[in-house]
Amino acid sequence: MTHKQEILFGSGACVAITVLLSLKLVRDHLTHWKKPKEQKAILVIILMAPIYALDSYVGLLDIRGSETFFLFLDSIKECYEGLVMAKFLALLYTYLNISITKNIVPDEIKGREIHHSFPMTLFQPHSVRLNHQNLKLLKYWTWQFVVIRPVCSVLMIVLQLLEIYPDWLSWTFTMILNVSVSLALYALVVFYHVFAKELAPHKPLAKFLCVKGIVFFCFWQGIVLSGLVAVGIITADHFWLDVSHIQEALQNALVIVEMVFFAGFQMYAYTAAPYKIDEVKEKKKE
Repeated sequence: MTHKQEILFGSGACVAITVLLSLKLVRDHLTHWKKPKEQKAILVIILMAPIYALDSYVGLLDIRGSETFFLFLDSIKECYEGLVMAKFLALLYTYLNISITKNIVPDEIKGREIHHSFPMTLFQPHSVRLNHQNLKLLKYWTWQFVVIRPVCSVLMIVLQLLEIYPDWLSWTFTMILNVSVSLALYALVVFYHVFAKELAPHKPLAKFLCVKGIVFFCFWQGIVLSGLVAVGIITADHFWLDVSHIQEALQNALVIVEMVFFAGFQMYAYTAAPYKIDEVKEKKKE
């Protein structure tokens, strides 16, 4: 067995574990389908780990793919990331019986203070009172990434195919996307801090870490790998594989391994146990 085959075999085993753990959790929720609005959002979040793992494995299978090919694979992950952030906020809204579309905000949470931090204080007052408008604003801040990410991905892929993709344009897209994803994450953090007490029974921190952790590791390890390539620590030892492809392969392999741990953590954070308990209570009442 060659070194490449060993890597593919090990990575394939990790992908299989991630998929199996995620499918088991999906099955548990479907078996105890008690609160569709909550559990639909949870299913979307649970599928993040296997989608990232499978996407990265495809990148390993075609290790010598073009730059556009790898950009396409990264875009799939990041577009899904945007959807997960939006669904996570929707899940928190559901826990608190908030409905933006139906203009439903429970009286006991109206009037709370939202404290903004720099640099948001450049655009918003330092403190604002919670109302329907501010909740809608938090929702828009999260959903903007769901729209901006795919639009930028399409433009980046098309421009690369047309060979109109200078470095300054690449950096422009990177800056736009970083600002966009930061705003979405900021909205989630603000919402969590305002309602930490009410959300406590639902393990919001563990749920948030599942989402934030995947985004954090994928982003920062990419930065670290780029730095290692820049200083010459990661080099190309094979004439058939350049350093950029080695960097992509390392990134994909790391993501695949990490998704095993996140899939396991999701078994705790997004467990179906509360819905099983509700089911038992209903049977006792009968």
